[in-house]
Amino acid sequence: MAAKKPQIVFVLGGPGAGKGTQCAKIVEKFGYTHLSAGDLLRAERKNPESEVGNLIETYITEGKIVPVKITCGLLEKAISSSENNKFLIDGFPRNEDNLTGWSDQMGDKVEVKFVLYLDCPKEICTERILNRGKTSGRSDDNVESLHKRFETYVNETIPIIKHYEAENKVRHVLTEVSADEVFERVKKHFS
Repeated sequence: MAAKKPQIVFVLGGPGAGKGTQCAKIVEKFGYTHLSAGDLLRAERKNPESEVGNLIETYITEGKIVPVKITCGLLEKAISSSENNKFLIDGFPRNEDNLTGWSDQMGDKVEVKFVLYLDCPKEICTERILNRGKTSGRSDDNVESLHKRFETYVNETIPIIKHYEAENKVRHVLTEVSADEVFERVKKHFS
């Protein structure tokens, strides 16, 4: 890793809150490297030579969280192999286990600048996910998985957001409007 610690912004929010969409806009405007924990896990699960691929598939399909060692290992590999020093990590840490695992494995190696919390009503998120599911090919873009994902988000991710709020590291953005309007709100936290 570079002499200067990699700078990390965690991007958290419920399923369909706009994490991927806003990350793409932040990358374009501010030069961050976007790492989606979910995308890294999905890519690994498609690797026929990966021992953990089937395990990851089972966790994702059931709407459960993949063991933190696997996720942190994939994130660390992506960070250390990058030329960039600014990273958006989308959809992570999602629970206490993720937070503890991240702190243990990566705590000294990186600097967490803040958490970008994208907050959107469940009804709007549901509509977005079901629309995305028509073309995404993702095994978790359906009503059954979505119900489990929302439950997991409320029970496990909201406490992580509260943890970072206690450290004054949360930047709260409402995302009930169009992606461009949301980005106007997001930009303020990066300028």
